[in-house]
Amino acid sequence: MKKVASVLAGLSLFSVSYAHHGIASLGVAGLEGPGSPLETSSSLTLPEGKFLGYLKLDYADFKKYTPQRDDETDSYTFWIYGLGYGIKSYLSVYLFVPYYVKKLEDNSFNTAGFADIFLMGVVGFKYDDGFMLVPKRESLDDLEDWHFTVYGGITLPTGDPNVRDSNGNIDPGMSLGFGKPTVTVGATATKQVTDRITAVADTSYLKFFKYTYDDGTEYRFGDEFRFNIAGTYRLFTISQKKLRTDLNLELNYLDLGRDWENGVSLKGTGGKILYWLGGFRLYYNTISIGAGIKIPVWTDLNEDCLQQGSEGKENYRFIFTFSTLF
Repeated sequence: MKKVASVLAGLSLFSVSYAHHGIASLGVAGLEGPGSPLETSSSLTLPEGKFLGYLKLDYADFKKYTPQRDDETDSYTFWIYGLGYGIKSYLSVYLFVPYYVKKLEDNSFNTAGFADIFLMGVVGFKYDDGFMLVPKRESLDDLEDWHFTVYGGITLPTGDPNVRDSNGNIDPGMSLGFGKPTVTVGATATKQVTDRITAVADTSYLKFFKYTYDDGTEYRFGDEFRFNIAGTYRLFTISQKKLRTDLNLELNYLDLGRDWENGVSLKGTGGKILYWLGGFRLYYNTISIGAGIKIPVWTDLNEDCLQQGSEGKENYRFIFTFSTLF
């Protein structure tokens, strides 16, 4: 893909409304050239004929508002396992398998298991005296051009949406699946500003569909709009050891629609959140490791006092990623 000793790759997962599910976003970076943030999707596709193995952890710790141990949400832990493949230099495809752990403070309703499988395709192009698909080989100078992607994805209803508590009740927010496919579309833009600094932006829209649970409840989660911006700074590179370290700063904006139950919009759902994320990414040989802390810095939630355990009510989120190209 470029004239350096090796190409490394990094992906990211973000958790969304009610922190009850995860969606994958994409990016690639190398020993030199553009950097790759943790949550904001980069615009670089996988090299043709190469696979990417991927693991991510997103741990959310929630604020508590009552002194006693009760049924407030304590934490959600999202694992995601993925495999990507570069069909062409401009076309990459991915398969993600999430595993969720959701805990209440009093342990009255804890769930754990595999969630809905997610499939995604990414098309990459660039601007260099006109728009073109990403070529098979690019020099470091070529990588300084504007790069873009458009992507789309769909979940398959493989997770269990009808998980019940000890009393036999179903809570859609604690389920492991949505019962119906969800659809994501998005676009990214990336520009290497200097030999050390990269600017990245992405936007996406996630659509949910109504599902009837086994207890007869019709439920639809609110649709989601995202806009993210990020900057990466390459601290140092040791080419002989195939080692690189980047710093990452990001702002992640999330606009959540209200959830609907039996045809009625629900109070205490939806709103707007702005997150700040600081972290780093380490590249070694064909391995990439990233970690960071994500916190809400501004919120405008609908019926804010009713939304304990939702997006925007975290103490913090800890993000960790591991990926390898082969």
